[in-house]
Amino acid sequence: LWGAGNKNQILIKHYIKALHKTYYMNWYLSKIVYRIICGEGNHTPQFDEQLRLIEAEDESLAFAKARSFGYREEEMFLNEKQRLVRWEFINVAELYKLTALIDGAELYSKIHEAENADLYITTVHKKATDIQAGSTHKYLQLL
Repeated sequence: LWGAGNKNQILIKHYIKALHKTYYMNWYLSKIVYRIICGEGNHTPQFDEQLRLIEAEDESLAFAKARSFGYREEEMFLNEKQRLVRWEFINVAELYKLTALIDGAELYSKIHEAENADLYITTVHKKATDIQAGSTHKYLQLL
């Protein structure tokens, strides 16, 4: 095998590298935070907190990769009132290594305070009904 020259050696090195990558990559859950600014920003500050799965060899690479996603997905566009809307990446606020996929494991929790408890509960039930009826997206399709 080694007598076949550099071509086989290169193929074997790439194969071993791919195997190493397959067995030693980890999954992380990151929270990427954006600030949403409409016009001159004379409104209640708005922030979008996004939970993202990140595949990386270690925590420092996962953090760098999450930041890269954050900067890459900053956006500016005109809204329906022709006002400039900016999504500015703030930073990666949280990063957790996922050690195992366990059925029913809690990935994220946020306590919500509602002024109208009945309205909040009704909204949750409506969303559940929509899911059961199939009127929402069943699969997240990343383009």
